[in-house]
Amino acid sequence: MTFDSKKFALKYAIRYTIILAIVLVTPLIIYVMLLLQIDKAKTELRLQEQSRKVIASMQRYHNRDKIYKFPRYKEYQTALYSNQYEEIFSTLNFEPSIFMEGFFKEEKHYYYIYALPDKQYFSSKYLLVATLHTANEIYFIALLVILGILLTLFLFSLLLLKNFSAPFENMNQQLDNFMKDSMHEINTPLSIINLNSDLCINKYGENKYLNRIKSASKTLATIYDDMDYLIKQGRVKHTKTKINFSEFIQSRVDYFQAVANLKNIIITIDITPNILYFFSKVKLQRIVDNTISNAIKYSYDSNIIEVVVKREDKNINFSVKDYGVGIENVKKIFSRYYREDETKGGFGIGLNIVKDIVDEENIQLEIYSKLKEGSSFNYTFITIDN
Repeated sequence: MTFDSKKFALKYAIRYTIILAIVLVTPLIIYVMLLLQIDKAKTELRLQEQSRKVIASMQRYHNRDKIYKFPRYKEYQTALYSNQYEEIFSTLNFEPSIFMEGFFKEEKHYYYIYALPDKQYFSSKYLLVATLHTANEIYFIALLVILGILLTLFLFSLLLLKNFSAPFENMNQQLDNFMKDSMHEINTPLSIINLNSDLCINKYGENKYLNRIKSASKTLATIYDDMDYLIKQGRVKHTKTKINFSEFIQSRVDYFQAVANLKNIIITIDITPNILYFFSKVKLQRIVDNTISNAIKYSYDSNIIEVVVKREDKNINFSVKDYGVGIENVKKIFSRYYREDETKGGFGIGLNIVKDIVDEENIQLEIYSKLKEGSSFNYTFITIDN
């Protein structure tokens, strides 16, 4: 029921940052790819220039010179190969896999192979000039730009959405306070109605008018409890205690029997006694009350509702079966505010609460329904050995 502007702003800031980042970063990636191609072309030109220097050095050598000192360079490595790719001279620290004229790359090594005239330079056929080169600087700058874009987009989106959501948070807070005050104001007269109807029944005996008042107040109390649970959801921690599951279900059946009596519905029970279970009473009551009250609401008059509680292996099975109108769309009944029959009243929040509890507590729920024949809700409470 609460609107958290911080979570809202953070959630959508991340989404908008991702979307805008894709739009803005894509051209940057294309630009980086072009820079890498340019960098590769520059490396090729440097290697070609270096090849020409080595060839010029060999051309200056005369046979009368007894020793030829092959040029060595700090940034470049060179090698001479014969026509059969046999190594004549090499300063390489890697083994090239391609022997044909052109520019090549192996891991971090770039090398250029130049085909020499036959038997002109020490009987060599190929000159290879290589260098160790990486584009780390380009990648580093691109990474900084991308991080800068992402950070700027995120902070801008977060600030914008936070300011945008502030009025909604204030409005939601006012609505929330109104709901809390309204619930408090409803609770007092509801308790008075229940108490005084019980006193009248005890003093004057049962009659159909008092029964209707009592039934209506119990129906209203169920809606009140649902609203109260919904308002406190996420704020109040419902503690778990050891519950006599059998007695609890029996007490809720007794509570709703007066409501069922107005439609001449009999609630039959098959409850295994003294089943104990560690669970929250508040959550269990929401499951039981909504399931039984819905069974009564959608049952035909002068019919029965079957409530069963039993052990299956180590687990507990709780089921409620009615012979009423059935459910047209089982998948939709857990959606908040969804009601298949608008004439039946209610807000459509009861089964939504049940679904939340079932998911939170890992309870297995199976629903069987057929139109005009009835529905069955089967809950399996998993017992975990301590």
